[in-house]
Amino acid sequence: MKSSYELAMERLNKNTPANTKLTAKQKKALAELDSRYAAKIAEREIALNGQIASSADDVAKEESLREQLVFDRKKLQAELEDKKQRVRDGKDV
Repeated sequence: MKSSYELAMERLNKNTPANTKLTAKQKKALAELDSRYAAKIAEREIALNGQIASSADDVAKEESLREQLVFDRKKLQAELEDKKQRVRDGKDV
């Protein structure tokens, strides 16, 4: 008799096969995307952290900028994951 974990893993593997092999070209494209988006995120953090530091006396503006930083980071990470999935699917290489 199989455990619930084993049954769940079987269902998961039916829906999304985990043994997808990536080509060297895909691996290189994924690494380039990681590098490019790490730079974009760092650039955005530097810019907004500078603005946050200069608005230390305005609490509302500072909070707004912190929220903008979180939003931008999530947006860029989602964009990165979307592009990485396209590379994995063989659509963008």
